[in-house]
Amino acid sequence: MKILVIGAGGREHVLAHKLHQSPLVNELFAIPGNDAMSEIAQVQSDIAETDHDTIVSFAQEHDIDWTVIGPEQPLTEGLADKLEANDIKVFGPKKAAAQIEGSKLFAKQLMQKYDIPTAEYKEVKTKTEAQNYIQRCEYPIVLKKDGLAAGKGVIIANNLEEANEAVEKLYPEEDGIVVFEQFLEGEEFSLMTFVNGTYAVPFDCIAQDHKRAFDHDEGPNTGGMGVYCPVPHIGEDVLQQTNDKIAQPIAKAMVEEGTPFFGLLYIGAILTSEGPKVIEFNARFGDPEAQVLLTRMESDLMQHIIDLEQKQPITFKWKSQSVVGVMLASKGYPGSYEKGKQVSGFTLDGKYFVSGLKKEQDKYVTSGGRVILAIGEGDDIAKAKVQAYEAVDKIESDALFYRSDISDKAIKK
Repeated sequence: MKILVIGAGGREHVLAHKLHQSPLVNELFAIPGNDAMSEIAQVQSDIAETDHDTIVSFAQEHDIDWTVIGPEQPLTEGLADKLEANDIKVFGPKKAAAQIEGSKLFAKQLMQKYDIPTAEYKEVKTKTEAQNYIQRCEYPIVLKKDGLAAGKGVIIANNLEEANEAVEKLYPEEDGIVVFEQFLEGEEFSLMTFVNGTYAVPFDCIAQDHKRAFDHDEGPNTGGMGVYCPVPHIGEDVLQQTNDKIAQPIAKAMVEEGTPFFGLLYIGAILTSEGPKVIEFNARFGDPEAQVLLTRMESDLMQHIIDLEQKQPITFKWKSQSVVGVMLASKGYPGSYEKGKQVSGFTLDGKYFVSGLKKEQDKYVTSGGRVILAIGEGDDIAKAKVQAYEAVDKIESDALFYRSDISDKAIKK
């Protein structure tokens, strides 16, 4: 089969890496891809992931059997709709279903209607209304800007002063939808779920991301600064509850609403005293969760996609080892940062997945906020952490920073 991967980040790097391993895949293409993918895929860097018409033409000209869409933006803009209208199979939801990520309000209303456990919320449509609401709400409070925000549109305000700052940031103009949510106490985890209509198959291995920029979960929210799997202190009973109360009901709800989902549904959950509740849904693999989960997965991802399309049983096979991934980011991220800084010392054999690097005169330089994820594997989380930070130490650059406590929650349990 000929497979086309859409996207240019670390998630797409690992998708290409994993699909390249499949005996079912003969040729692999990436649009726009990144330079680190060039050894495993035919990278088409001259085509933008926003250029849907050119992507469709490319897929037709190259007889692509399946297109695997990595990022959220092409999904919410309807790339899957255009490809499927031209008889090209797509792993990824259509525009209407991708609203589950594209609109925080759509997701909250859906969960409320179908009694799927999540935080209580209030929809606020203007800056003035938001300023009035924060005078009387309970703290801490979570503010989520409606629409896509690359993991950085969520602010936790602990008091009125922080809430005022958040409102100023999320309301550059008077109008705009912000969802105010009850703050939930508990431990967060990420569950990836294959979904085809009412057929939902959650991964039987979960991951735990680290969203805050700095150690001890301090600093602003980011797209993810590190991750590990499995999560040994969150047991099978929690996964079963998450499946029964969230994964299966949301798949059925989307069919009921006329927006059936096909692809990978990310459930960002939190284990509260009342059981697992939804923090967010994504319409695609998490990043950097994909990098550790697909590193640990021994079974064939391409076969899983085919089985999902045909609603056949999906049996996952995992390595016995644990996997830890540590993200190195440009200094200043998630705020402003410089680009074009040289980075070296890494390999492209599955130990590192590139998010924000490009090649200039045979040298890699930074081109984004999150730059590269270093992977470590070991017999348990503690040993995998050691390997991950040894991989971090091999990277040569004075332009990057990283957290030193990735996976400590599992080790200290």
